[in-house]
This record gives sequence, structure tokens and C-alpha cells, in this order.
Amino acid sequence: MRLEQLLLFRTTLPPEATEPRQRHIVLNQNVVPYVVRQGSRRRLTLNIDDRGLRVGAPKRITTTEIEAFIHQHADWVLKKLVELSARAQPRHLAIKDGSRLPLLGNLVPVRVLPGHNRSRWIADTLLLEARADADLNLLARRAVQKRALAHFTERINEFAPQVRVNAPSVGLSSARTRWGSCSEKTGVRLNWRLIHLPPHLGDYVVVHELAHLHEMNHSAKFWAVVESVCPNWKSARAELKAIAPTLPLL
Repeated sequence: MRLEQLLLFRTTLPPEATEPRQRHIVLNQNVVPYVVRQGSRRRLTLNIDDRGLRVGAPKRITTTEIEAFIHQHADWVLKKLVELSARAQPRHLAIKDGSRLPLLGNLVPVRVLPGHNRSRWIADTLLLEARADADLNLLARRAVQKRALAHFTERINEFAPQVRVNAPSVGLSSARTRWGSCSEKTGVRLNWRLIHLPPHLGDYVVVHELAHLHEMNHSAKFWAVVESVCPNWKSARAELKAIAPTLPLL
């Protein structure tokens, strides 16, 4: 049996040319729609993604057997559907005067004043000096990304000696499924949205990517390097997975 779960950042899935007919099943007094894909597989599988509950099944299997399998895993199905619903809630943050946005685990205020589309930080307040027709989200995003680059460049320089590597170049990414990447040629690229999170989570990702300069894999040797600098990496990784769906979208 294989139970497939959602990715950290859910991505829009491509439509399929032939969508199976939707069926319904009652699980603990909840009517749950599902579709079945039958093929050359040997066993039943459950998958929950943006399209809802999907069942993979061998060709020669009855609906009764399929629904018995779903009932067997009803608690898991309902739990994941609730999580999917929560993640599907709009997370877009509309920037305006008085907005508060997460920065390194804290909520910082945003002030909007008339100006020529510039941004600056006054301590931990983001000041946007904007024209009447300005895209405030774009101004805020650029300001936060600039703050992220400065912060993570500093953290790379801090941790590189501890990982016993030379500090690589640092860049930002907007990837929806990865926190970071590392290459000997291009250096470390970090998801700028990490700046929203508590510092210890960003530090874990920094150490993780620096460790790849020793081991370009996820072998036992690699995790030993990570653990030598970040002994609580397992809890940090779990926290990242849990918190990812709550990140705001600027």
C-alpha cells in the first residue's frame, strides 16, 4: 500500500485529456467525491492533491473492493482533505498602509506615504513611498527580497567556516517546491520567502545547502555534516514542512 501526500508547495496540475468519472463515498457522515484510475498496477493506492481524492487500482477489481479500501483509510483521507482545504484558502497579502507582514518570525508594520515608488526600512518598519497608482505588493516584495538577500548573505558568511567551506555566492529564488539549491559553479540559491520564517529555520536551510558543497547528495555523510552544525535539523525540517502552506503570497 502506498499513501501519497501533498508537496510542500502545491503546484497547479495540468488538466488531463480524459478525466475519469467522479464517484462518491460516505466516510464518517462526510460525502467524499473520488475518481478511480485503473491500469497495469498491482495494488490499490490513494492520492490526494488539488483535484481531491484519487484512487489508483488494478484493472480487474470491483467497486466494492475499492470502497472497502477507502473505508479502511477513512481517517487518513478525511485528515488530508481537511489539510488540503486549509491550504487552499487564499494566502495573498494585500499590502496597504497599516498592513503587517511576517519577517524573521515576527510581524512588522508597513507604512505607505506619498512618494516616487521607493521603499526603505526604518528599523523593523517597512516604509513605502508610493505614487497613487503604484503596485504596493510589488514595491513590498522587492523590499523584502532585498532584505532577504542581505540577511542570507550574512548567514552564509557566518556558517561557511563552521561547515568548513569557502563562502559561496548567494542568490535568491522564487521556487514553489524547493527551499534552496546549491551548485559549485553558481553557489547557493535560497528561496526568498524564507525571510518570513523564524531565523532558526532559515539557518537550517543555509547549513543544508552549504553541506552540499561537501556531498552533492543526501547520503549519511551529508547528514553528518548537517548535524555537526545543526543538531536539531530533523525538527527544523519537520517544522518547515508544516509551516510552508501558511506562508503569505505577496
